[in-house]
Amino acid sequence: MFSAIARIFRTPDLRKKIGFSLGIIALFRLGSFIPSPFVDFGNVQACLAANQNASGLYELVNLFSGGALLQLSVFALGIMPYITASIIVQLLRVVIPHFETLYKEGQSGQSTLTQYTRYLTIALAVLQSTTLITVARSGALFGTSASPECSQLITNDAWYAIMLMVITMTAGTGVIMWMGELITERGIGNGMSLLIFTSIAAQFPNSLGAIAAQKGWDTLAITIAIGILVIFAVVFVEQSQRRIPVQYAKRMVGRRTYGGNNTYIPIKVNMAGVIPVIFASSLLYLPALIAQFNQPAAGEEAAGWVVWITNYLTKGDHPLYMLMYFLLIVGFTYFYVAITFNPEEVADNMKKYGGFIPGIRAGRPTAEYLDYVLTRITLPGALYLGIIALLPLIAFSLIGADQNFPFGGASILIIVGVGLETVKQIDAQLQQRHYEGLLR
Repeated sequence: MFSAIARIFRTPDLRKKIGFSLGIIALFRLGSFIPSPFVDFGNVQACLAANQNASGLYELVNLFSGGALLQLSVFALGIMPYITASIIVQLLRVVIPHFETLYKEGQSGQSTLTQYTRYLTIALAVLQSTTLITVARSGALFGTSASPECSQLITNDAWYAIMLMVITMTAGTGVIMWMGELITERGIGNGMSLLIFTSIAAQFPNSLGAIAAQKGWDTLAITIAIGILVIFAVVFVEQSQRRIPVQYAKRMVGRRTYGGNNTYIPIKVNMAGVIPVIFASSLLYLPALIAQFNQPAAGEEAAGWVVWITNYLTKGDHPLYMLMYFLLIVGFTYFYVAITFNPEEVADNMKKYGGFIPGIRAGRPTAEYLDYVLTRITLPGALYLGIIALLPLIAFSLIGADQNFPFGGASILIIVGVGLETVKQIDAQLQQRHYEGLLR
């Protein structure tokens, strides 16, 4: 292992790619600490120190921004607008036939869809930055029970100041998107995924330190032990797949013989990745967001539906919240797998090139068999995602780790997934230049 790592740094091309990626990541983290114009940096830091566990409604967005959201920095929105735009464009392929046509056109169509994703990212950044600044001005960014300093985060309420803040945060999102593409082109691994990985990993030391300070070293040791077991389980499931054998019949084209080889269709247990967790979290945040903007004035009673949402849909330790979160993840897993893997399209492509599954007739029977396998293998994947996502909520109930519990939900899935993919790419680069790679 150590000799393989030494070979990485002895290979000039690979060393340059890794160095370039690390340099972009360092700039990305630096931008997370530069405050936006007209933001009172002292008050922001005081509120962060006094409300370490009160990320509340914006916990997911703050996670993907590496803590930059609650600091109101130039990179406050992080990579979240790009993630949302990518998901929306992918879902629109089902609704808009033109998007599906572009997807099937190959490289040129993919480039057009990427351009649409960029435009939508900027539009979402404008919308999200406006919402973030509005919430910060109202003093509700750290919750309604925050200290008085948290209502004085912005030093200038003039329209030009608000406009400048919106432009700054939107431009920050554009720069992050550009950085991610630079890493993909000139560095190692997928740029956007690495930036998300960096944002989440940057929160781990603070989360573990907060657990040690609040609950003691015994709880910290238990948390780390649980985390190691969870990582092993996630790696095992993420690497698990059902391989459906496929044979291709021999065919003559001119004087050449094509086909006659055997291969397989890999169907992963978790084909949906982390997307269902993000969907479910976002959907459960909507009622809390609506209720937050309908808080009563001083001396007035809140509406019944606002009280119900506040009691049941904003507290992660409530059984109703956990049940709805789990069911939404399972439902979204089936939904997302259904729109990303089309058994009929796979069966038609196999039939076109003379491929067939042994014992299954080509055409419609093949599509029905693939749908049968996909439906049943998605169930353990959906249950696995739901259990992993509930880990932070269960930790809150059992050991009182609250949001500081870092080994669960979207964070651990992204950390493991991106880590495995990046290691595979480094291994492939090494194997091009040496007989042995990073993985043996």
